[in-house]
Formats: sequence, C-alpha cells, structure tokens
Amino acid sequence: MSSILTNNSAMVALQTMKSVNASLAKTQTEISTGKSVGTAKDNAAIWAISKVMESDVTGFKGISESLSLGTSTLAVARQASETVTDLLNKMKGKIVAAQADNVDRAKLQTDVEALREQITSVVGAAQFNGLNLVDGSQTSIDVLASLDRSNGVVTASSITVDAQDLSTGGYVANDVFSATTGGTISGAGDTFVLSLDSAGGTGTITIADGTNAWAAGDKVSMRIGDRMASYTVSDSDVAAGNTVPDLIAVGLKNAIDKLGIDGLTVDFDSANPGQLSFANDGARDLAVNGQFRNAGSGGLGALASLDVSTAVGAQQALGSIETLLGTAIDASASFGSAQGRLSTQSDFVSKLTDVLKTGIGTLVDADMEEASARLQALQVQQQLATQALSIANQQPQNLLSLFR
Repeated sequence: MSSILTNNSAMVALQTMKSVNASLAKTQTEISTGKSVGTAKDNAAIWAISKVMESDVTGFKGISESLSLGTSTLAVARQASETVTDLLNKMKGKIVAAQADNVDRAKLQTDVEALREQITSVVGAAQFNGLNLVDGSQTSIDVLASLDRSNGVVTASSITVDAQDLSTGGYVANDVFSATTGGTISGAGDTFVLSLDSAGGTGTITIADGTNAWAAGDKVSMRIGDRMASYTVSDSDVAAGNTVPDLIAVGLKNAIDKLGIDGLTVDFDSANPGQLSFANDGARDLAVNGQFRNAGSGGLGALASLDVSTAVGAQQALGSIETLLGTAIDASASFGSAQGRLSTQSDFVSKLTDVLKTGIGTLVDADMEEASARLQALQVQQQLATQALSIANQQPQNLLSLFR
C-alpha cells in the first residue's frame, strides 16, 4: 500500500541520517579536542574518575614544589653544618698544637677565637627563604610529601625534618664534672675525656652540683666512641627535694645502656651521688667525652669557654673540641640523610604524576587512528544516507502517474 500521508522509507532514511550525523559530530569533536570523553555526557563514570585523577595530579604538582623547597632548605643547612665541621677541625689543630709547652698559646688563642667568630657567622647566614635550621630558632619542620587516598578520604602526609642547633651564644659555665679514679682523665669542669683501655679498663666520673644551680633545659652529653647519649634536665628534676646529679647520672646510664656498646658496663651507685662507673671489657679501647651545656646556650655553646692560653685550658679544650666536632658531624649526617629522603620522595612524586597522567590519557584520550578511519566511513555513510532520503522523498511523486 502506498500513501501520500506516511512515507516509511523517508522516515527510515531520515533516522539513519540523524544517526550518521550524530556519530559524525562525535567523531569530529574527538578529532578537534583529542578526547573521547570530554564531558560527563560522553561517559559519566569515566569522566568522574578522570576528574578525580586530574585533581590528584594538580595536588602532586604542589607537593613537588614543597619538596623542592624543603630540599633546598636542607641543602643550605647541610652545607653550613659541613662548613662548621671543617672549621672545628681547623680549631682542633690549633688546640692540639697548644698542648705543647714550647708554643705561643696567646697567638693560638687568637686563632681559636677567629675560627669561633667564623662559625658564628656561618650559622647566622645559613637560611633559605627566611628559615634557618642550624641557629636554634627551629626544632623541626614538616615538609609536605604526599597525598594519601583511602576509601575516598584524602589525607596529606609530611616528612618531619629535625633542626640541629649549632649556635654558639649564651653559654654559662657550671663546672659539673669531676673525675675520680681509674682510666686516663683529661679536662674537668664542663668537659672531660675518659680513656678506657680494652679488656678491663675502668674509670669513674662524678656529676656534681656545680658552681651554678641546675636549670630546666641544662643538658649533659657523653660520646662513647662514635655513639652519643645525653640527658636534658626537666622542670620536675629541679623541683625542691630532688638530687639533680643523681637524676642526671641515672638518665645517662639508661641512655648509654640503650646504645648497646659491646663490652661496656656503666653502673650507678646511690651511695655515691652523681657517680658513674665505667668498665670496658670489649676488644677495643674507648674514649668517653663529656660535655655540659646550659639551658641558654646553643649546641656549640661550649665554644665560648675554649681557652688555650694556659696549659690547663688547652687540656680542657681538647676534651671539648671532640664533643663539639661530634655535634657538628651528627648534624651534617642528619641533614644529609633527610635531604636524601626528600630527593627520593621528589623522584617518586614526579614518576607518580607521570603515571597518573598516562592513566588519565588511557581513559579519556581519543584514538586518533581509529577516529580518522571512522570519519572516512561516516562521511561515506552520510552521502549514502542523503541519497537514500532523496530517493525516498521522490516516492510520493510516483503516485501522480496513477491519476493520469
């Protein structure tokens, strides 16, 4: 049956043309934008996933900048601590020279003071973007290092970097150390060196009340070989009725025991206030360096008390310089380790960002080779659909021949 009111062929051809034109428009959009999923209408689920990943990429760019800033700050601090270590080594040479009797100690003392001033200058200048990690103004900094996503919850994580106090100001002497029997003792007062021979070497050190009252923040450190133990006086330690030297001695014993030094035994006897007894049954000689630092001084505050102008002062300075060198070396090692960690994290974040970008591209980018081939096919289909619609539209005209 033929009808002039309903042209089924034209309707079929028209729908086909609309479908072809829609596909052609989508393909042309893919080619012009480079994306197969450009809006939520194209594929809501894939679009949503890609947008979350894109937000993570943006966040990781900020993290990369934070890590770069942190790495630069640490580089400055590490360079400063290494420079301080070199200057302390030069100072040690002057102090060792002052041990002889046939030297001009006054001139050596002038050199020591000049090196001390240079150290102060280095520490004061070691800042990056206003942040100084070696002058005692900071205890630690947190460097933004990652964005952690778990079950849709995003949290920021940081790498904590400890600052190192290499400042030299504010030192107040207290004369808290006294050496008793055993071993080979050099120095007294605020520093000492105790030499313990292997296989049975012994010695004792007493921590006394000193010439000044103990205060919260005062710190006593002991370096045994290449290991460090310390105790910082707290507010509760200086409360009325407490024997502060005993508390310090017990705290140091516990700290030294935790080091686990082979063959070393440290005992505290409550009958002898503040006294620590050392016994070295290990296979190597041990040097124990002690240093007192008052609450107001910096990590290198003992530099202020170094005086090699006399034989006694030169001997005491020799004990102090070893501890000071240890402090500077530990600071350099700490900064170097932290800088290496930040560099590793920075490399990881950079690679992770690249992987995320690749993943986003896999989800939403158009396959240009496929789009090109599809465009060619759709253009042919469009031409054929146009011809089919033209033919269908001619069919009602054919009905006129029935009425002639």
